[in-house]
Parts: sequence; structure tokens; C-alpha cells
Amino acid sequence: MDHKDRQIIAELQQNGRLTNQELSERVALSPSPCLRRLRVLEDTGVIKGYTAIVDERAYGLPITAFVRIRLERHSEGRVAAFEQKIRSIDAILDCYVMTGDSDYLLRVLIESLEEYEQFVRHKLHTIEGIASIDTSFAYGVVKRSTVFPSIQS
Repeated sequence: MDHKDRQIIAELQQNGRLTNQELSERVALSPSPCLRRLRVLEDTGVIKGYTAIVDERAYGLPITAFVRIRLERHSEGRVAAFEQKIRSIDAILDCYVMTGDSDYLLRVLIESLEEYEQFVRHKLHTIEGIASIDTSFAYGVVKRSTVFPSIQS
């Protein structure tokens, strides 16, 4: 991937609805080479898809919870079962494997604190092998970006 590919990606991260003509103008390429590069980025999986960025509050999910989970044991089967179960829960938008005191960090969107209680009782507590669950609620957002930082190369 070169600088021009990164320019294409940055433009699409800012506005995924650009036409090829608009994109080619913004990255200073003629339309055909721009489209070829875009197709290669898509075909190789660098660009995994296109999506709409939706306001959580307007959608009806005003509460963001960050949930730290520590497992009792880290056997291959226990970890695989935990991760499979986590993937199946829609309220969990992101799950990261972590270093430090917690094994996983989840980002969860929910409607209310009552809904969070139900989420913990009926989703998380049903997963075998969880040693601890620690939750923090976000009460504001200072910065959120979908655009990667530029790479100086």
C-alpha cells in the first residue's frame, strides 16, 4: 500500500459516498486508475465494506458501557467458548483482548440502566468461566473518529 492508496482510504473514511469522479479529483488521479486502485483495496480486504455512522442517542441507545472482563482460566476451550458467545450478543459492539488486569474490554450500547442490569444477568452471567465483570459508563464523548491517522512513509 502506498501513499496514494492511503489518500483514497482517508477520503472514503471521511465520506464513503463519494463518486469515483469526486474521489479521483480529491486524490489527484484520473478516474480509471483511481477506480482500479479502489477495486484492489476492496478485493484484497483492505477496505472491508461501507457503512453509515449513526447517532446512538437518536437511534435510542444513549448509554455506552465499557465492560472489563477477567476469565477464571485461560484454557483454549474456555477462551474459544467465551469469544464465540460474545460474538453472538448484539449489544456488544466491540470486544478487545487486553493486557493488564482485565482479559477483555467490551463496548456495549444500551437503552437504560435497567436494560444494562438485564444484559449482565441474562447475557454475561450465562457465560461460563467469567471471574469478574467491571463496568464504567461514559457520560460524554470528547473525540470519536473513523479516520485513521496518517502514516509518514
